[in-house]
Parts: sequence; structure tokens; C-alpha cells
Amino acid sequence: MKSFLLCINPLATAGKFLNIKTAAALSGLSAYTLRYYEDIGLLINIARNSSGHRDYSERDIVWIKFIQRLKATNMPLAKIRRFAVLRTKGDSTIKQRSEMLVEHRNVVCTQIEEMHRHLERIDEKIALCNKGGPLGDIKSA
Repeated sequence: MKSFLLCINPLATAGKFLNIKTAAALSGLSAYTLRYYEDIGLLINIARNSSGHRDYSERDIVWIKFIQRLKATNMPLAKIRRFAVLRTKGDSTIKQRSEMLVEHRNVVCTQIEEMHRHLERIDEKIALCNKGGPLGDIKSA
């Protein structure tokens, strides 16, 4: 399975921390969104430097990208938050996290099936348009 790690030069970031501006650029999110994710409990235990500024690790960026994947597949924020909390508890919660992901995968599969049905109806409408036929018939609604 291909890793979805970001294209971060590991030699440049190994053991180093990234400021919020860099983390925002790497994740494609705004600094405001990163702060919001921390406020609502999606990002937990983000390191702070001696000035109190956030320091993001490469692991944090990978987690942020996974949050984006969960959001893009319509996982509710409350469930992502629950997953985030379980994640902080370590290996003892792997089974629970796996169950959550399997459940979410099933939801995503159902959404994909529904989208395929919608796409079929749209294709039918396109075909009718190309034939110059009526668009209001019940079968292709």
C-alpha cells in the first residue's frame, strides 16, 4: 500500500518542527483552521516552542492530512474527535479505531454506490439530450 505521506524532505524535517505557517502550507489548510482543529479537539498535544508558538511535527502533518481525508469522506467532526482522542491513548485503542474506520468505510461505500446511481441517471439525461428526446420522462428522473 502506497504511503500518503506528504512530499516533505525527510532530511530537512527529521526531528525538526514546523511553524504554523509552514504547517498550513503543507496541509493546504489555513492557520485559522489549524487553530480551530486544535480548539475543537481534532489536534491534540501540539508542541509549543519557548515562545508559546505551535511547533508541528511531520507526524502532525500526516495526521492533519488524515483528518482531511476523513472530512472529505463525510465523517462527522464528533467522530473524528473521538478517533483523535483514541489515537492519543496508543495501541490499546487500535481495535476501537479499526472498528470506527471499518464502519466509516461502509458508509463511504454506500455513498459511492449512491453516486454511481446518480451518475447513471445523469448519463441517461445526456443521452436523451444528444438524441433530441424529451427530458421529463419518469424513468430517467
